[in-house]
Amino acid sequence: MVHYMPWFVAKPYSGSWGWHWTMNHFNPDMIGTNGQRQIASWYYPLIGPYDSLDPVVLEYQVLLMKLGGIDGVIVDWYGQDNYYDYGINNARTAALLKYTQKAGLKFSLCYEDSTIGAEIAGGSMNGITVTSNNAVAHAQQTMLYAQTNYFTNVTYHRYNAQPLLLNFGPQYFSQSTQWTAIFSVLATSNQPAFFTEDNRLAAGLGAFDWPPMSLSQPTGGSNVLSDSSLQNYLTNFNHKAAGWPAYISSAFPRFHDIYAQAGVGTSFGYLADSNGVTFQKTLTQAATNAASIIQIVTWNDYGEGTIVEPNQEYGYRDLGIIQDLRRQYFDSSFPYHTNDLTLAARLYNLRRLYSSNSIISAELNRVFSNVVSGNLTVASQQLTGIESNRPVVYNLSSAAGQLQFAIGGYLSTAGVQVQTTSNLVLGNWQSVSNFPPSTNQPQFGAPIAPENISTFFRASNPGP
Repeated sequence: MVHYMPWFVAKPYSGSWGWHWTMNHFNPDMIGTNGQRQIASWYYPLIGPYDSLDPVVLEYQVLLMKLGGIDGVIVDWYGQDNYYDYGINNARTAALLKYTQKAGLKFSLCYEDSTIGAEIAGGSMNGITVTSNNAVAHAQQTMLYAQTNYFTNVTYHRYNAQPLLLNFGPQYFSQSTQWTAIFSVLATSNQPAFFTEDNRLAAGLGAFDWPPMSLSQPTGGSNVLSDSSLQNYLTNFNHKAAGWPAYISSAFPRFHDIYAQAGVGTSFGYLADSNGVTFQKTLTQAATNAASIIQIVTWNDYGEGTIVEPNQEYGYRDLGIIQDLRRQYFDSSFPYHTNDLTLAARLYNLRRLYSSNSIISAELNRVFSNVVSGNLTVASQQLTGIESNRPVVYNLSSAAGQLQFAIGGYLSTAGVQVQTTSNLVLGNWQSVSNFPPSTNQPQFGAPIAPENISTFFRASNPGP
């Protein structure tokens, strides 16, 4: 499972730049000589800064996860309140769920109970007033919302038949009895499999680890987390976790935040990428201990630099590491490799290019379905056809004396035609079927000629 941040708001999609791209310091409207926008990160998304509500982005991300050997997401969730950007994040969480479900991925939440403390400190806003006296009751309503909108979804990940729920902390509700009260309003079937950070509460099954930046030490002007400190932390966590009913083991590629440069506080410290060694080590340890779930930290926390989403600095490397370790430890037949990951970007670029073309959009929907179902050869053929402005023929079959094939790739607004000839040298192609422009996929069939007669077919666009 990969920890996912749903909080990005981008001007090209939503009309303004959200805080997580700017941190009230950087200006994404400023474009450098390298062609990159100025954003609040040391790292730059391969597709540029994006909006977490944009369906083209969500499709791209879930395909990368599917191809990358990831089973699902753990979404950093601030609840449903229309308070600060919590409601905005929740809308993006719900949008992501639609796409993880389409891709056959699992879905779960990591609840930030720090929101309760923030709402108490911030006072009344948008009709929401939270106090220490009604904090548990307010959290109960949040859990009821999660039950209705997330837990009951067929793709929500369940551990031992309980909906998986992580908590980043706890940061406000520190007592196990508080969580017992919060969960008491949920149906018996929806009592969560509850995991907190670092240490288990009595109300939960266990805990998960996280980059231990509090252990970093000043080195050369920076707070650096050494390899030995990291390993001691992981060893101690595994020792504690051995006595719990279950635990989640996290793996991470690096930690390199930009908070100090943005002026929003001091840096939490620095964990070196070490040319991928940090990720390989933490992921290998997570794959070979007794953890029930592996959590990749993170898909896209650009502010802290823990990203495995493809980016300009490391490309597809981190997803390639996940693919390799999945194949090594869990599924020797896992078929996908780094080169397959480019299918998602190719689809993304064509979605942008043909956003107003309903015929090509329908073909791209079929590409998505083929990638999800593992038909990568056909998906690549379809993409190549669209990229080269040519129709393609695929899914060739013969049965009961009939030849059949599908036509895809670039399908013209003037329709597509099938031509035939008996001699490739002489040509003399003759049209045998014309398909009008449509969002439905053209399917061609013809009787198979006698064995002593060669017949060739091709698809072509009659016009622009």
